[in-house]
Amino acid sequence: MWTDVVDLQNFYAAPLGNVVRQRLQHCVRSTWPRMPGLRLGGYGFASAYLTTYLQEARSTVSLMPSAQGATPWPESQGNRVCMVAEDNFPLPDRSLDRLLVVHALEHATRPAGLLREAWRVLDAEGRLLLIVPNRRGLWARADGTPFGWGQPFSRAQVTRLLNDMLFEQLSSDRALFLPPTNRLWLQRSAPAWERVGSRCFPRFAGLIVIEARKRLIAPGLLSPEMARHRSLRVLPSLTHRGGPAPSPVKGNERR
Repeated sequence: MWTDVVDLQNFYAAPLGNVVRQRLQHCVRSTWPRMPGLRLGGYGFASAYLTTYLQEARSTVSLMPSAQGATPWPESQGNRVCMVAEDNFPLPDRSLDRLLVVHALEHATRPAGLLREAWRVLDAEGRLLLIVPNRRGLWARADGTPFGWGQPFSRAQVTRLLNDMLFEQLSSDRALFLPPTNRLWLQRSAPAWERVGSRCFPRFAGLIVIEARKRLIAPGLLSPEMARHRSLRVLPSLTHRGGPAPSPVKGNERR
C-alpha cells in the first residue's frame, strides 16, 4: 500500500517530518556533495530532497508514482513533476546521471521491476541512492509515519536485490536513530541521537541509505523491458506557471 501524497506533505509539514527532512538531507548531501552539470532525478516522494540541487544540476525531474499521487514542484519555478508507473518511466534510456529513490522501494509491487527501470534510465556509471526503512528499526513499526507502511528491508536484502538487478553497491549508511515521537524535547536532541546511535546501536537505525553504481552488460543481454525508449512527458494538469498552484493529485484519484 502506497502512502498518499497528501499524507506525505502533511508529515513533512509537521515538526517530526522537519527533523526527518534535516537528517536525510544531511545523508543525501554527504553522499552527493555537488551536482555540477549532472542530470538528476528522484522517484517516490523525493522532491523534498531534490530542491537543494536545483541551482547546480543541469536538469532535475521528480517522478511520482501514480498510486501515490503527485503535487507540483518546485513552487518558485515551472513544474518538474511527472506521474509515472513504478516500472515504466517516461524517460529515454541513459537520460539521468543520478537517481534518488525514497518513500518508494518499500511500497513497490515489484521492487525488481522498479530497479530494472532505474537501471535503464541511468547513464553509464550512473549512481542510484536508495533510502528504505530498516526492518530492525522502530520507524518501520511506526504507523503514524510514512516509514511504517510497506515492506521494510535489511541491508543484506537490499544488497542482494541491487546485485540481482546489475547494480554495484558503493556505500551504505544508516539514519534516524531518534525514536518516532512527537515529543518536541526529544526531537530537539536528534543530532545527539544520531551520534550515539551510529556508534552504539547502528543495526537499529530507522532507515538504510545505500548508494549503488550501474553495472554495464553486453547490449544483447538487455531485456526488451530494459531497452524501452520513451520521451519525457509532463502531465499538463500538473504544469504550474504562475498563479495559484493546482491541488495535489491524490493516489486514489487515478487517471
